[in-house]
Amino acid sequence: MLSVEDWAEIRRLHRSERLPIKAIARVLGVSRNTVRAALASGGPPRYQRRRGGSIVDAVEPLIRELLRVYPRMPATVIAERIGWTRSIRVLRDRVAELRPVYLPPDPVSRTAYAAGEIAQCDLWFPPIALPVGFGQVRKPTQLPVLTMVCGYSRWLSAVLIPTRRAEDLFAGWWQLIQQLGAVPRVLVWDGEGAVGRWRGGRSELTGDCQAFRGTLGAKVVICRPADPEAKGLIERAHDYLERSFLPGRAFASPGEFNAQLQVWLATANTRARRVLGCAPTDRITADTEAMLALPPVAPATGWRASIRLPRDHYIRLDANDYSVHPSVIGRRVEVAADLDRVRVFCDGRPVADHARIWAWHQTISDPDHLAAAKALRRGRIGLLRPAGEPEVGQRCLADYDSALGVTDHHGGEHADGGVA
Repeated sequence: MLSVEDWAEIRRLHRSERLPIKAIARVLGVSRNTVRAALASGGPPRYQRRRGGSIVDAVEPLIRELLRVYPRMPATVIAERIGWTRSIRVLRDRVAELRPVYLPPDPVSRTAYAAGEIAQCDLWFPPIALPVGFGQVRKPTQLPVLTMVCGYSRWLSAVLIPTRRAEDLFAGWWQLIQQLGAVPRVLVWDGEGAVGRWRGGRSELTGDCQAFRGTLGAKVVICRPADPEAKGLIERAHDYLERSFLPGRAFASPGEFNAQLQVWLATANTRARRVLGCAPTDRITADTEAMLALPPVAPATGWRASIRLPRDHYIRLDANDYSVHPSVIGRRVEVAADLDRVRVFCDGRPVADHARIWAWHQTISDPDHLAAAKALRRGRIGLLRPAGEPEVGQRCLADYDSALGVTDHHGGEHADGGVA
């Protein structure tokens, strides 16, 4: 058989050196027919072993006859019907080769996303116990991590939020969108209470979600119940977080959890995805360019309240009490809180600024507020009791005994110190 090296040399001599077939055959020591065959071939010579017969060849017509009537008949049943007594493996291999001929084609649809078109959102509850301060530890069901995956680029974003209430959920959602730098045109959610639900054959959004999406100019879609395939991207992302992010990590606080999570996400988004053939970082620019621009005015998120400050100068937020400067007692104040801070304003002037506490049923006091309250109490006492006020004399109790005719026959001393 002609080697690949000789085949290549024959073609070089003929095409480059312009040697005739007779001269090539003399130089390489091969026949002229071999040279002609090498020049006529479309590829290098390849050894092909002659296929020998198989013990299944004799019963192949019977196999075809059964598959023509029952295309999904198992190989074990076919072996029984044709009386096969040899190895089931070789029969199973031949049945696997023949079966597609008698089965109708069953192509699988491949889901594709256009750039900027869609992002899937959900809550992930990591199976850990997280310290939140004041000796308290939160269980997995009390640790909502808001996640979002862009369909075209598979860009993953996530943040741990204090609660799944609308105030915290939309604050975290807006934070993820700001980090992305653009707004996906369609945002897909499962049936989350703060976002909406599937009712009457259509998506029904909450008032908070309508206000939020109206500011963004985007569409929010609620998936049908019991339809996990509709948001398979985010479900796989949750599995990825549990298998790749959590193992071997320890967290001392929610802030440390979020810090480690952001560092991990920066690395995870540079890893190649098999379905894309590249990393999310290679597609995120095209994805965000096709999205909507961020709104000129940020949506109203977080905790907002207007109350009249009581005499104890504390406001309650998410089961915790935060102190306010006592100079505005009795006046109306505006409470504004996000995922990190709790702020209070009076006539546009800040009168309180605290770090958001994740523990519950705690009293958070600013030392300046306590000192100011103490000074105000002292000043108020001075106003109610001005200096120079005449003292009221104290009357001897013996005078009351004499007036009532009470006498001690033993001539002893009264308990109050008087003498009878």
